[in-house]
Amino acid sequence: MYLAITIDVEEDNWSDYASVPVLSNIGKLTELQTVFDNYGVKPTYLISYPVATDKNSIYILREILDRDRCEIGAHLHPWNTPPFEEEKTVKNTMLFNLSKDIQYRKLESLHAKIVENFKLEPITFRSGRWGFDQTVAENIHRLGYKVDTSVSPYLNWESYHGPDFSNRSPMPHLLQIGNSGSPESRILEVPATIGFLQDDYDRCNARMKAISGSALKHLRLIGILDKLNIINKVWLSPESDDAGKMVQLAESIKRNNYPILNMFFHSPSLQHGLTHFTKTKEEEKELTSRIEKFLEYTAISNIETITMSESLKIRLQ
Repeated sequence: MYLAITIDVEEDNWSDYASVPVLSNIGKLTELQTVFDNYGVKPTYLISYPVATDKNSIYILREILDRDRCEIGAHLHPWNTPPFEEEKTVKNTMLFNLSKDIQYRKLESLHAKIVENFKLEPITFRSGRWGFDQTVAENIHRLGYKVDTSVSPYLNWESYHGPDFSNRSPMPHLLQIGNSGSPESRILEVPATIGFLQDDYDRCNARMKAISGSALKHLRLIGILDKLNIINKVWLSPESDDAGKMVQLAESIKRNNYPILNMFFHSPSLQHGLTHFTKTKEEEKELTSRIEKFLEYTAISNIETITMSESLKIRLQ
């Protein structure tokens, strides 16, 4: 089994769609990279347009990149990526809700800045707020992207104007672009790792969907089932779950023969006070501690760490 770590490297005010981007959290990547270096891990930094065009952010990331200690990919927020032609609505913060043409021009704009400022052609992508569908896949393929990691398994974002991934599993798979059927017309989708501590993922997901769609949800039954360890949905993210649960999830993923663990989180959570995941200095330290503890586990568990683009070399079932 393999581990990739994908980080949305973005502005401090990541959920504020109107204000000018602030990028103070980017300095925290230097400290985080020291942790990764200690374990021989090369993370994949997926950078937004404000990061890709900010001199200080470029300097920090280029220093890591020039030592061959990371991969740089793309992460698009429509509200702060030119051209700005769409109506400013919450719905339009989801890339896949925009017209195909506007999508492409925003993607092209971000891509060009990464090429210009990092002297490389990024091939890994994640859509901001998980706003991804086949049209976005076609657009990133047109720009030369080979790996996407925009799918969040077992989650439905429709109430946020987003996609429904509630029937998607953590299994990587190939997305076909067009009708040619050639290997060159495919993108590898590597979902973020979200799963269950119990082994029958389909059954767990079906039960949770049934509860969510019924009056039982008002009884907080899902929370009760979690506390009773009957159904435990866990994210491989230090923002939402502790190291113990992430290790249990990794063991469950291994038993289910999924080939890749994809840990994910946001760079603003590295600096307390910017996200609800790390409100205090103590929570900020705990997030880093969770990452370290999980890397200790992977180091003794024969789990090989890779960048997201290196997942292209893995033979899928």
